[in-house]
Amino acid sequence: METALTALVGIRHPIVQTGMGWVAGPRLVTAAAEAGALGILASATMTLPQLRAAVREVKSRTGAPFGVNLRADAGDAAERARLIVEEGVRVASFALAPSAELIARLKDAGVVVIPSVGARRHAEKVAAWGADAVIVQGGEGGGHTGDVATTVLLPQVVDAVGIPVVAAGGFHDGRGLVAALSYGAAGIAMGTRFLLTSDSTVPDAVKARYLAAGVKDVTVTTAVDGLPHRMLRTELVASLERAGRARALLRAVRHAAAFRKVSGLSWPRMVRDGLAMKHGKDLSWSQVLLAANTPMLLKASMVEGRTDLGVMASGQVAGVIEDLPSCAELVGRVMAEAHAVLARLEQLHGSATLPPPG
Repeated sequence: METALTALVGIRHPIVQTGMGWVAGPRLVTAAAEAGALGILASATMTLPQLRAAVREVKSRTGAPFGVNLRADAGDAAERARLIVEEGVRVASFALAPSAELIARLKDAGVVVIPSVGARRHAEKVAAWGADAVIVQGGEGGGHTGDVATTVLLPQVVDAVGIPVVAAGGFHDGRGLVAALSYGAAGIAMGTRFLLTSDSTVPDAVKARYLAAGVKDVTVTTAVDGLPHRMLRTELVASLERAGRARALLRAVRHAAAFRKVSGLSWPRMVRDGLAMKHGKDLSWSQVLLAANTPMLLKASMVEGRTDLGVMASGQVAGVIEDLPSCAELVGRVMAEAHAVLARLEQLHGSATLPPPG
């Protein structure tokens, strides 16, 4: 299936595996890329040496295109962008809108730039700055999310920009791919669905919690980092929501210190990153500190398997996912379903009789 997305990045199928922290490592990205999708490494939880090693590991395993997700507000964003240029990475994706200067620098080096956004105005901004495509996530998506549904947000963005739009939030099968294409998207991006594959390194006990969840077990809370965050509702989430501000901040300080050790960041660098997070946003320092809490809470579940101590970011689709296919099986299934749906629609179109106009 050829779309503007497949032509832009050189993949076989219009499917993107999103860059999920602690989840989208070399194994998952390689499997997604080999399946014909665009696999994206999550770099925010990696040091620069770890990121370089991860990129080289993926390159050693596959010759297919893949990407790296960067935090545009990170203090070392320019260094990370330079790294992916040096390593010949095909795509740079961003969790937040990169600057016009950073987009230009990457494009001049031949890197395809695909920011992720959650609002039409943000899509218009990055398109005007030269982004090659944009991933648009509706409120159904996991992690930090907005409150506008994909079915409302997606056509708004498609109508507003002249670059390929990739739809995210609520997708897990071929029917969703066809629906996104019908809205004018050039493909779909999936996070939770790729997390729940046999190629994902997420511990089995954590995957079991996802598979056991119903649609109503996925909630949006501000208790973790002060921002709307979609995740599985667990006892930890409930306790955070019950905790007073002082207790929550004390917990955040401890986890921020732990993340500093894991990431190799100095306190001054973390402060600079915090200032970057605050820039242009109505965030208190308390919210910034709570945001530093999140990586360690995610690591506790996604790496260490501690569902009692960690949070589990999740799209609403977790409530309808029931199995753990390989990436190859998943992508093959999605494409087979999409072609079957298109065939049925073509048959319906051919057999339909419409009254004459007027």
